[in-house]
Amino acid sequence: MVTAGCRSHRGGRMAAWMLYRCVFGPRLQRIHRPPQEQSRPEGRLVRRGWNYQPRSLEKHTDSILGWASAIWSLSYYSSPLLLCYLYRKGYICSSKLVPVSQYLGTVLVCLLGVACLRGWGRWKNSDYVQFISVLEETKKNHTPANKKKLRCYDFDFSHWPSDFSWAEVSSPKQSKGGVSLLKPEPRLRGTADGFLNSVRTLPCHVIGFLITHTFGRRMLYPGSVGLLQKAMRPMLQQGQAKLIEEYDGQRNKLVACDGNEIDTMFVDRRKEGGPNSQTLVICCEGNAGFYEVGCMNTPLEGGYSVLGWNHPGFGGSTGVPFPQNEANAMDVVIQFAVHKLGFQLGDIVIYAWSIGGFTASWAVMSYPEIQSVVLDASFDDLLPLALKVMPESWRPLVQHTVRQYMNLNNAEQLLKYQGPVLLVRRTRDEIITTTGPEDIMSNRGNDLLLKLLQFRYPKIMTDDGIRVVRQWLGAPGPFEEASVYSAYEVDDDWCTSVLQSYQADRDVSFPWSVGEDMALEGRRQLALFLARKYMRNFESTHCTPLPAAEFHSPWRL
Repeated sequence: MVTAGCRSHRGGRMAAWMLYRCVFGPRLQRIHRPPQEQSRPEGRLVRRGWNYQPRSLEKHTDSILGWASAIWSLSYYSSPLLLCYLYRKGYICSSKLVPVSQYLGTVLVCLLGVACLRGWGRWKNSDYVQFISVLEETKKNHTPANKKKLRCYDFDFSHWPSDFSWAEVSSPKQSKGGVSLLKPEPRLRGTADGFLNSVRTLPCHVIGFLITHTFGRRMLYPGSVGLLQKAMRPMLQQGQAKLIEEYDGQRNKLVACDGNEIDTMFVDRRKEGGPNSQTLVICCEGNAGFYEVGCMNTPLEGGYSVLGWNHPGFGGSTGVPFPQNEANAMDVVIQFAVHKLGFQLGDIVIYAWSIGGFTASWAVMSYPEIQSVVLDASFDDLLPLALKVMPESWRPLVQHTVRQYMNLNNAEQLLKYQGPVLLVRRTRDEIITTTGPEDIMSNRGNDLLLKLLQFRYPKIMTDDGIRVVRQWLGAPGPFEEASVYSAYEVDDDWCTSVLQSYQADRDVSFPWSVGEDMALEGRRQLALFLARKYMRNFESTHCTPLPAAEFHSPWRL
C-alpha cells in the first residue's frame, strides 16, 4: 500500500508538472511527420505533415490571449499620446489611479485564468502533450536523436534550444564590441574646432539617432515590422513546411556574439552525389525576405547544399537589423557552417539578394578563403538610394544618419575580396535605381561594377575604359549589348590569353597593372570583356525570383 501511495504521489507530481508546462508552453503550429521511405520522381524524400489542430477550449482561449497581446502592443506604442491625453483630462492622480490599478489587476487575474484554461485544453490534447514531452527532454538532453524528434514540430522559436553558439569556437573576450566593420574615415580637425563642431552637430546626432531607432530602421528593413510578419505568417509556415517535408531541411538556432538568436535552415545534398551537392550556398535575404520564401529556392533547384538564415528581428531571429548585428549574425552562420556542418571555406559560395549584399560583402571581406560571391540586384552604397527618397533639404541629416548608423558600404567591403565575383543586374529594377526603372544607367549595380573593375584593373579602366563600359551598361537590351561588343571587335580568346599570361608571370593579388603598356584598342577590348564576365543581366524587376538557370558560378581565369 505504501508503494502504491508513493507511485500515486509521484504520478500526481508528474501530471501537475505537465499541466504547468502546458500552461506556459509555446504555441504549436505544425507537426512534420518523420521521413517516409518513398520518393518522388526527383528523388526527394517525402515528409508529409499537418497543421496542429487545437481543441475548442484551447482554440478560444488562445484567441482571447492573442487579442490581449495585440491590445497591449497597441497600448505600448501609443503610450506617449495616451499618457498626454489622460494627463490633460486629469486622470493621472492618486484618486483616479487606484481604481485603474484595481481594474488592471482584475484583468490580469482573468487573463491568468484564461491561460490556465488554455493549458488545460492543451493537456487534453495528445499531440501537444507529446510535443511538450519531446521539448522538455531535448532541453535536458540535447542529443542528435532528441533534436531529430524536436525538428518534427513547428512552434514558437523563442523556446527552441540553442544548437550552436559563437562562444563555442571563439573567445568570449572578443565579443564585447561584436565583429569588426569598416568605419567611415573621420575628418581631421584641431581640438578646438573638433569640440565646437561636436557642439554644433549635436542636434543632428540626436535627430539622426531618433530617426534610425524609430521609423528609419523599419523603412530600411520592413521585414522586421511585426504586423508584416503576422500578415505573412501563413506563407512563411507553408514555405518552412516545404523545406522540411520535401527537402529534409534542418532548422537550427545559432547564438551570435551579441546574444541574438539566429533562425537558420540547412538543406544537405552531400549524400545525393550531384555535381553541385558538395558546395554550400549561404543565402543572404533582402530587406523583406525570409529564408522560408526567399532566395534559398534558387540554389536549391540547382542541386546545391544550402544554408539560409533570417536577419535579426526577422522570423524566429531576435534583435534588430543594424549593420553591427547583421555582421555578427553572418559571422556565426559561417562559423556554424565550418565547425558544425563540416564545410571548408573553399567549398562555400555566398549568394545575396538586394540589401543582403552588405552581409555577403562583409563575409568575403572577413573570410577571403570563401570560394566566390554572387550579388543579385545589389548596390554599391546605401547613401545615394537614401537621398533619392528624402527631401533635398535633408541631405546633411541623411548623410550623417546613414554614415553613422546605417553605413551599408557594399562596394568598399567587396574591394577587400580577391576571389571570383558575379553581379546580376535586373534591367527593369525599380528599387535600386536613383531615377526610375526606365533609366538603366541609374541602377546602382552599375556603380558597384565600375568600382570593382577600377580597383582590380586600374590600367584598363582609365577614362576611356570607363566610357566604353558605360556605353555597354546603357544598352537597352541584349541585341544592343551585342552591338556595342562587336563594334569594338572584342576578341574573347585574345583577352583571356592576355589575362592568363599576366597572372602566370606575376601571380599577384589585385589591383593588377595589366594593360599598362597596351594600345587604346586593346584596353577597350579588355574593359568590355571584363565587364561582361563580372556582370550578367536578367530581364526582370527587382523582386522577381532568380531562376535556377540564371544562377551561375562566377567567372575565373
